[in-house]
Amino acid sequence: MNPFELLKNTQAIKEQSEKFQKELEEISAQGSSGGRMVTVTMNGKFEMTGIKLDPICVDNRDVQMLEDLIVSAHKSAMENVQEQIKQKSSSLLGGMDLSKFGL
Repeated sequence: MNPFELLKNTQAIKEQSEKFQKELEEISAQGSSGGRMVTVTMNGKFEMTGIKLDPICVDNRDVQMLEDLIVSAHKSAMENVQEQIKQKSSSLLGGMDLSKFGL
């Protein structure tokens, strides 16, 4: 293989990777639980960017339920982000299965 061709391909891969990193910042996904009583918003870097609580689920007599709903909504949002990442990366990676890498 021609070393110059390999270098050219490496540069193209690097540029695609940088573009993909920027696209991750633009991803926004939501997850909810309890019939949408709790909704979590997350970006493509798996950072929670927002949470909405229906006032009906805020009951100081049942804090455990609210905690469980938040955890469940967070998990749902993560799964939605992962799905969006798979969709965006499939063209970049030529359909490579990301589940091997935990995504």
